[in-house]
Amino acid sequence: MSVPDAAVTFLLDNLHQVLSYNYHLIADVRDNILILCQELETLKALMRDYSRYNHDSDFLKELVKEIKTVVNQAEDAVDTYIVQASVQRARSWISKTFHIIDYPTKLREVGKQIEEVGKKVREINQEKARNGFEALQYQAMANLNRIPKPKEAPKVEEEHVVGFEEATEKVSKLLTGGSQHLEVISIVGMLGLGKTTLAKKVVKDPIVDYEFMIKAFVYVSKEYEKREVFLSILRSFTQINDEVNKMVEDQLEEYLRKQLEGKQYLVVMDDVWEKEDWDRLKKAFPSNNKRCRVLITTRYERVAEHASRGIPFHKLDFLPLEKSRELLRWKVFDDDKCPKELQEYEIEIANKCDGLPLAVVVIAGILWNNKERIDWWKHVADSVKDYIARDQEQTTKVIELMYKHLPNHLKPCFIYLGVFREDFEIPVWKLLRLWIAEGLILQEGDINLEDIAEQHLEELVARNLVMVGQRRSNDRIKTCRIHDTLREFCKNEATEENFFQEIKKDKLAFFLSEHPALDQYRRLCINHVNVLDYISRPTPSGKCVRSFLTFAKEETTVEPKHVSAIPKTFKLLRVLEVQSLTFTRFPPDLCHLVLLKYVAFSSNISVLPPAMSTMCNMQTLIVNTTSRTLEIKADIWKMPQLRHLHTNASTLLPCPDNKNQRSKEEALIGENLLTLHTVSPESCKEEVFERTTRLKKLGIRGKLAKLFEINGESSLFGYLRKLDSLENLKLLNEDISSRLFGLPSHKSFPRELTKLTLLNTLLDWSEMSTLGKLENLEVLKLKDNAFKGRLWQTEKGGFLRLKFLHIGRTDLVVWEASVDQFPKLKSLVLRNCDKLRAFPHDLADIPSLQMVVLHCTNPSVASSARKLQVLKLEQAQRGNKTSGFKLSVYPPEH
Repeated sequence: MSVPDAAVTFLLDNLHQVLSYNYHLIADVRDNILILCQELETLKALMRDYSRYNHDSDFLKELVKEIKTVVNQAEDAVDTYIVQASVQRARSWISKTFHIIDYPTKLREVGKQIEEVGKKVREINQEKARNGFEALQYQAMANLNRIPKPKEAPKVEEEHVVGFEEATEKVSKLLTGGSQHLEVISIVGMLGLGKTTLAKKVVKDPIVDYEFMIKAFVYVSKEYEKREVFLSILRSFTQINDEVNKMVEDQLEEYLRKQLEGKQYLVVMDDVWEKEDWDRLKKAFPSNNKRCRVLITTRYERVAEHASRGIPFHKLDFLPLEKSRELLRWKVFDDDKCPKELQEYEIEIANKCDGLPLAVVVIAGILWNNKERIDWWKHVADSVKDYIARDQEQTTKVIELMYKHLPNHLKPCFIYLGVFREDFEIPVWKLLRLWIAEGLILQEGDINLEDIAEQHLEELVARNLVMVGQRRSNDRIKTCRIHDTLREFCKNEATEENFFQEIKKDKLAFFLSEHPALDQYRRLCINHVNVLDYISRPTPSGKCVRSFLTFAKEETTVEPKHVSAIPKTFKLLRVLEVQSLTFTRFPPDLCHLVLLKYVAFSSNISVLPPAMSTMCNMQTLIVNTTSRTLEIKADIWKMPQLRHLHTNASTLLPCPDNKNQRSKEEALIGENLLTLHTVSPESCKEEVFERTTRLKKLGIRGKLAKLFEINGESSLFGYLRKLDSLENLKLLNEDISSRLFGLPSHKSFPRELTKLTLLNTLLDWSEMSTLGKLENLEVLKLKDNAFKGRLWQTEKGGFLRLKFLHIGRTDLVVWEASVDQFPKLKSLVLRNCDKLRAFPHDLADIPSLQMVVLHCTNPSVASSARKLQVLKLEQAQRGNKTSGFKLSVYPPEH
C-alpha cells in the first residue's frame, strides 16, 4: 500500500479492533463507527483501483490530500472518544459524580465529530466518483493488463558479486604487498559504484583472509562518534567488558592501540567523508612492522590522497556493458542467463544504466516482479533513460524511481526506516514489532503478522534497499541497516507525506512552540537531541501524535519530576519507544495511554502496577530493569492483543483465572502470545501454558532447580509439553550454587523445538544424550557453565538435524565425536574452553561443516583445528571444488 492507502487501511483495521476489543467503551457510538467503516471501505476500494495508474494526476493528488485530512479527523475523533470513556471508567464513584455533567457533554461532542467525519467521507466518495473517477476509468482499464503481479523476490547470494574480479585482485595486492609499516589503502568512487561491496569482497579474499589474523569492518559515515567506531573495532576481535564499555574516547583510543600493538591487523573503515575524520581516528592504529593495513572507502579523492600519503588509491570505474548485463541477469534471474526474447531490452537497459551498479540493481528490482513479461521489459527500457546519470542529483532520481516502483505494501515499511539514527544496527525483532504496531503489516489469512513482516524485510533486502548487518545461527536476519543516502530520502519523503517528523537541534525551538502545524504531526522521532531538552520544557505541542520514538546513542536518566512528561503530553500514543531513557520510577500516567500497542522503556522498578491492566490494546511490552526480579501485578490476561512480553529480569507472571471462572471471551485471551522472555520458573504453571498454546519463544530465568522439582507425579517443566508451537527455549540458571542433576526425558520437551540455550545449568555431559534425541533441534547454545565434567563422549545417532553448536566456558578436557553424531553440522563455536586438549579430528569428515570459531581456547585446540582446515582444503581439491570452510582463531598467535 502507498502511504495514503496505508492511512485508510490502518484506520479501518484500527476501527475493527475498536469494535472487537473496546466495545464496552464505544457502545453509544457503535453505529456511527460501523457506518464510518462502510464509507471508508468504499473509499479504500476507489483508491486501490485507480491510484496506482495515475500517480501524477492533479485530480488524484487533490484527492489524496482530502483523504489524509478526513482520515486523520476520523482517527482523532474515535481515539479521543475511547480515551475519554476510559478515563471516566477508571474514576472513583465520587469523581464520576463530579463529572456527571461535563463527561456526557464531551462524549456527545465527540460522537457528533465521528458522525460528521462519516458524512465527509461519503461526500468524497460520491463527488469524486461522479466528477473524476469516470474520466480515469478508461485509462485504468486500458492499462489493466500491464499491472505487475507480486511474486517472490529473488535471493541473490553474496558470491554473485559481478564486475569486481580485477578490482579485488588489485586491492588485495595493495593490502598484502608494500612495506612492513602501517599503510592506508583507499577505494574511491561515487555513490552506487559498489565501494562497500568491493571492500567486503576483498576482506573475504582467501589471500587477505590468510594474511591478517585480526580483521574489523566498521561503518564511519558522515555523522559518527569516535567512541562508537573504536568499540565496533574492538567487538570484531575481542569481548567488551563493563570496564571497557565505560571508557571515554581517549581511554578507548589508547586501549584499542594496545590491543592492536604487535599484531597483524586489517581494519576497514567504510564511507569516510572528510580528511579530518581520518585524522581524528588514526592515532588508534599502531605501526608495528607487521604489515598492518587500514582500508578506507570514500566518495572523495581528497580524503584518499590525505589518508594514503602517496600510496596509489583504487578508483572504481563504471561497469563495462557486458558486466552490467551480467549483474542485471544475476539480480533478476539469480542466474547468468537471460531469455533470448528479452536480450534486446536487456542490452538497452544495461546501456542506459551507464555502468552504474546502483542503477542496474535498482532497475533489476523493478523488473523482477515481471521478469518474464516482454511488455514490462520494454516499458522499463523506455523509461529508465530519464532517471539514470552520473551525478548526485540524478542518483536521487534513481532512488525516486526505485521508490515509485516499489510494491505498495513495501513503501511505508521502507519509509519507516528513516526513524532510526544513522549507522544504527537495527534489531530485526524490534523493527518487525514496530511495523506491526504502526499498522504497516496487513493480515494475510492465517499467517503470523511477524512472518509477513519478515517477508517484507527480505523483499527490501533482495531489492538492495536494506543491508544485512548480522545473521542469526539459523541464517535469519538479526540486524539490518540502510545507506545514509537512502535514509535521507526516507526522511524527506516522510516529511512531505507527514508520515513522521524528526526533532533536530536546529528545529527544537519550533517543536517547543505553539505553531498550528504541530497539531497535525502523527509520529515524532528524536535521535540527536537530548530528550530531556524536549520533554522538560513547558508541555510541548502534539495533541495528535501517535508515535514517539528515540534511538539515541547515550542513555538518559529521567528524574521523578519528568517521568510523566511524555504520557501527559501525548495522550493518544500508540507507540512509545524510549528504551534509551531510564525512568527513576514507574510513570503513573503511562497507564492512562489506553491506545498503546507498543511500549519499550528502561527503569529500576521491580513491580509493574495493577493499573496497567486497563491497556487492552497492548501488543508488545518491553521492560528493561536494573532489578534482578520483576513482578507483574498488572493482569496481562486482560490484554487480548498482547503478542510479545520482553523483560531482562526473572519475571513473575500473574496467575490466570481458573478455567471455570472465565467467560468465553476471557478464555481466548493469551492465544495471541508468541513471546515470553524472560519469566521465572515459578510462573511456569499449567494455567499459564494452557492460555499460551501459540507461544513460539520462551525464556526462563531464575533458580531452575524449582523448574525440575517433582511435585506429585510431574514437574513444572512437564507443562512445557503443552506448547506445540514452541520453537525457541532459553533456560538461564541464576543460582550457580544449585546445579541441575539431570534433564527429564526428551519426550518432555516441546515437539517443535528448533533452538535451545542453556546457561549456568552445570549439567553432566552424559545428559547431552537427552538433547541429542530432540528430533527438530537445529541450534544448540551451551553458554558458560551449561555443562560440567572432563569427558564428553557423544552417542551415535544423536543430533541428526543440528546445524549450529556453541560451547561456552567449561572444564571439558576430552571431547570424543564423529561424523555420525553431527551429520548436518554447519557451524561450531568454542569460547573460553581453555581446558579442552584437542579438536575432535573426525569432525573433518562432516561434509556440511563450513565454519569453526575458536575464542580463547587452548593453543593445542587451535593447532588441531588448523589441521582440520588443511583436511577440508584437500577434500575440496580432490572434488575440484573451492573450499568454503572458514576457521577463526583468537588470539591469532594460538
